[in-house]
Amino acid sequence: MYLRAVHAEEDIPLLQQFIHDNPLGILTTAIKSPQYPFIQSSHIPFIIDTPQSNDDSPGVLRGHVAKQNPQAKALMEALAAQQKQGQSTLELLDEVLVLFNGPHHHYVTPKFYTETKPVSGKVVPTWNYSAVQAYGKIKVYCDSKSDETGSFLQTQVEQLSRHAETSVMGHTGGDKPSPWAVSDAPVSYVDLLKKNIIGIEIRLERLQGKFKMSQEMGTGDREGVIKGFGNLGTEVGDGISATVKERSALKEQSPS
Repeated sequence: MYLRAVHAEEDIPLLQQFIHDNPLGILTTAIKSPQYPFIQSSHIPFIIDTPQSNDDSPGVLRGHVAKQNPQAKALMEALAAQQKQGQSTLELLDEVLVLFNGPHHHYVTPKFYTETKPVSGKVVPTWNYSAVQAYGKIKVYCDSKSDETGSFLQTQVEQLSRHAETSVMGHTGGDKPSPWAVSDAPVSYVDLLKKNIIGIEIRLERLQGKFKMSQEMGTGDREGVIKGFGNLGTEVGDGISATVKERSALKEQSPS
């Protein structure tokens, strides 16, 4: 991801919160295999664990993948090959990438640049968006007979369901619906489903964020973008307008 200084975000807690709020990531791996594609990607919802003692630590991502997914098969194949060489660790040597996209993105018409367009016409279209990319080393929990795998998967599906039910759906009880829990399903059914997934845990080594929200434009053009998107009368337009306004304020506060 191209990170111009004006668009880059380096605040680790903010990037971790971004992942928490937008948990559907795109896991990309590059694994040499005689059977499966070298580069593979899958959409996977993640839980992010963040250490309380060190704000500079990127944290850990946890998720799960269907065993029938070719990417999961490539991961299991790589782990088996590694263990055949006498390495007992579940962590693979190669780095993986997970990309998280923000909730709002949109084409930006040059007509929104109300300061520059009338004067010189030297404006072109672009696209506003936000994203976080996470790099790290991946552990693969795929031995369904292992207590370690069983424990990891049970914790993973319970916490992911709780996060999605409460933070995503807003099912918090009281005046709102109560959240669904894994314990609502028959234990035998959950155990059967767990045999058909693998757990993945990514020890993050770095997080990089990008908020491309018209910060590179002058004050008048940014105000035109804020107003233009606000006038669209859509949820996406309102979201882009609010984010451009927020990022514009941060730019004005930062030292030149």
